[in-house]
Amino acid sequence: MKFETLKQIFTNSVKRFAKNTALSMFERESMTYAEMGDRVKFVSELLVESGLNPGDKVALLSSSMPNWGICYFATVNSGMVIVPIMPDFSGPELDKIIAHSEAKALCVSDKLYTKLSDETKERMNIIIRTKNLSIISRKETTPGSATEPKGEDLAAIIYTSGTTSAPKGVMLTHKALATQVEVCYTMQNVDENDVFLSILPLAHTYECSLGLLLPLSHGSQVVYMDRPPTASALMPAFKSVRPTIILSVPLIMEKIYNSQVKAKFTKSKAMSTLYSVPFVRKFFHSLAGKRLKKTFGGRLRFFGIGGAKVGRETEIFMREAKFPYAIGYGLTETAPLIYGAVPAETRLQAVGLAGKYVEGKLIDVNPETGEGELVVKTPCVMEGYYKNPEATKDAFTDDGWFRTRDLCCFDKKGYLVIKGRANSMIVGSTGENIYPEEIESVINTHRLVTESIVVADKGSLVALVALDKEKLEEALEEFKDNVSAKYDELMREIRDYVNTRVAKFARVSKVEEQKEGFEKTPSMKIKRFLYKRDK
Repeated sequence: MKFETLKQIFTNSVKRFAKNTALSMFERESMTYAEMGDRVKFVSELLVESGLNPGDKVALLSSSMPNWGICYFATVNSGMVIVPIMPDFSGPELDKIIAHSEAKALCVSDKLYTKLSDETKERMNIIIRTKNLSIISRKETTPGSATEPKGEDLAAIIYTSGTTSAPKGVMLTHKALATQVEVCYTMQNVDENDVFLSILPLAHTYECSLGLLLPLSHGSQVVYMDRPPTASALMPAFKSVRPTIILSVPLIMEKIYNSQVKAKFTKSKAMSTLYSVPFVRKFFHSLAGKRLKKTFGGRLRFFGIGGAKVGRETEIFMREAKFPYAIGYGLTETAPLIYGAVPAETRLQAVGLAGKYVEGKLIDVNPETGEGELVVKTPCVMEGYYKNPEATKDAFTDDGWFRTRDLCCFDKKGYLVIKGRANSMIVGSTGENIYPEEIESVINTHRLVTESIVVADKGSLVALVALDKEKLEEALEEFKDNVSAKYDELMREIRDYVNTRVAKFARVSKVEEQKEGFEKTPSMKIKRFLYKRDK
């Protein structure tokens, strides 16, 4: 059955899967689809009673929990517009986004409520506490109304976290999001036997579309955690929940590989030598893979990775470990998924094929490398940026293709390969296209490095790195009388480690520690524009 709106999806699921468990908080509350329907109706009535009408905006500022989805559907089912906001914006940024969105209501969790100014709170017709759906404050006003939304109606405004510019409000219609659910399902089917463990912020379109809308459209269960997804928090959850599907970002699996797998097999010179032999490495990886799958609860069939490119070494491990990883690529502006590969169809360092209803091509192609900017057409694409016609115009070609701003190529099987962001590409001294992301994926595999960015500096490449403080202290501990010299030696070690693993034109001339860490967006991506230097 094809759906045009999110309300159609929701109503169908509540009816079909009424007795199934829909949303749960790990080791705490859970609700069936029928109970979810009742809660959504309750919150929808609160919004209408507080003077909201179709088209009015409702800001949703909350940590992930079952009631996040309740507030989301209560809004869109009423013909109103949901504005999910990433929790990691600063207080002033939150105030600015809420004001820009013209929200009249706010659904908020306790900790995030304290970040908001009194002025923002006072502007709201109603503020609803997401923890228990109680009313924090409400103005006396004439009741509003709800309506049956149409496919072309605006459903959500999602503010991007801005790695290269200020946040922009992406406008997505009901049809765009309903079609996205279909795109996801045709890539990977889910059903009422699936259990999703949600570990990413729901305000991120990736988690909202693939981790909430998709499972709820097919009767699956979604389990949330009330704490950050650290190893100590995840282990008992894996054991108890035994998830079949998890959505993640590369960093999580890269941490597992570097700190547990690679560290174990390279802890001595003898082990490291054995590990460098391909058939021995594959054997080690197969053993580690079996153990890892047990750690995840033994039922995992889909471990989706999106948000950034996964490192080559980490992906080789997952392939040789027969770990059921999948790769997805998209943007907030495309709701988000447009290209991907499911576990049985992944190819090393490639993204995958275009999803259903997605048409993609390259423009401004370099005839020597075959690389160009990816542009796409899909019903999932945004209507534009809210109250920003200039940025909207710049986001599309003259003939209506959405510009991803990613430089890509296609391999022999037609799989999309991402090279890097167009605005972060560096042109080398002899004209080569240098993609910092590719160099960074190598740097980040070094035992001391947690994350990095590569910048151009007067014709050379400089690596800015954040170091693992504990491992750095261990490395310096026995050189207390000459720490400075040893520190410099470690920086050279990182530089040489990188330069033996990248092309000659991509070698870095210097490694500098970013001692205070990197300033990041709410989606935890480094704000590259803050670290640019003179080329």
